[in-house]
Amino acid sequence: MFESRIVEIEGTFLGALIVEADRKTRRFYAAHDSVRPLHNRVLAEPDELTRQVVWQFRRAHADGLAQAR
Repeated sequence: MFESRIVEIEGTFLGALIVEADRKTRRFYAAHDSVRPLHNRVLAEPDELTRQVVWQFRRAHADGLAQAR
């Protein structure tokens, strides 16, 4: 691992974007169950990967709230 960036939203740690050996692609390491389907997803564009993680978290959170009602 050469470098990483934490991904969190609303104070919840979701995981980390890890820079791969080629220094271009990033791999997502999921630390929160709501984003587990994205674990090890690899993309060259870090902002797109972050958007996918945030979207997945919000979707899972909204689904959980809907089921609680």
